[in-house]
Amino acid sequence: MLRSPVLEIIRHLKGSLGLTVKELCAKMDMSYMGVKQHCVDLEKSGFLDTWRRARKAGRPEKLYRLTPKAEALFGSVEPQITLDLLAAAERVYGETAPSKLLFTHFQSKTELWADKLRKAATLADRVKMLARLRSADGCLSRSEMDAEGGLMLVESHRPLRAVAEKHAIVDELECAMIERLLESEVRRSVEEVSGLTRVTFHIIKTTNTSSE
Repeated sequence: MLRSPVLEIIRHLKGSLGLTVKELCAKMDMSYMGVKQHCVDLEKSGFLDTWRRARKAGRPEKLYRLTPKAEALFGSVEPQITLDLLAAAERVYGETAPSKLLFTHFQSKTELWADKLRKAATLADRVKMLARLRSADGCLSRSEMDAEGGLMLVESHRPLRAVAEKHAIVDELECAMIERLLESEVRRSVEEVSGLTRVTFHIIKTTNTSSE
């Protein structure tokens, strides 16, 4: 299958908080100058910007990162029609209707995914499986470990961002869903710089150790 170097660069940057040309080269089968030229072209088009990362010795490194313009390349879960439907529900059924509909949506998603996660023997397996399910929903999710060896679910895209900006309960319901699915306490954190977004769900402790 043919791969576009430009799309590959964007994909790698989406999953990071910024990369140097050298770091991009290590992830791609391309020359330094080839990757550099694509980055320069993307910067001219407004999809990338740059910043400097200090090093212990020598000059700071130049990193490329996505801009907010690049967000449109990854799409979302039909946010406008979703927002329109929630607004219509509020007009017809009252101000609590959007929250009730969103609760029902996440409840259904929890039940659907819970059946799939029952196949996972350990918490680590459940996190990996949930990452795959969340990625299929457009969240670009992956399982990672922090410096202390704790499990994390790290996501590089927020398909429901526009909905969450209008209805703050979305983030609360999403976190509660993940806690139920992983049978663990979860702490959510968000990093947003330029066009980069990283949502991390830190798995604090399990509430049901019998499955470990």
